[in-house]
Amino acid sequence: MAHAKAIIGTTNYAVAITTGHHQLNADEGSALGGKDTCSALCACTAITLRMDAERKAWPLRGVQVDVHFSGTGKEGAIARVLKFDGDLGEDQRARLADIAERTPVTLTLKHGVAITTTVTA
Repeated sequence: MAHAKAIIGTTNYAVAITTGHHQLNADEGSALGGKDTCSALCACTAITLRMDAERKAWPLRGVQVDVHFSGTGKEGAIARVLKFDGDLGEDQRARLADIAERTPVTLTLKHGVAITTTVTA
C-alpha cells in the first residue's frame, strides 16, 4: 500500500513530501504566493514513460514534462507538454504520449477518487 506524508510550515505554502525513501516538494501557484511547483503529475508521467521505454528497449535518453494548471474554483484544466530526448520514431513518440494519458496520477485526476478524512490528536 502506498503511503505519503506532507509537512507544511509558514514558508509560502511550500510542502515537503516524503513517500518511502523519496523526498518531494510542492506548493501553490505564484498567484497565491507559492513558487508554482506541480510535482506529482510531472514525476508520475516521467517515471512511467521512462519505465515503459526501458521495458521496450527504446532509445529514450530523457523525458521533460511541463505541466500548467489554470482555473478557478471547482473548474480547472491541466496542460501537459512532453519533450523526448532520444532517437525515437513517430510511432514510439505517439505511443509514449498515449501512455502518458494513462499514468496512475493522470487517471486519478481524470476520474477522481473517494477520500476519507480523519482528524487525530
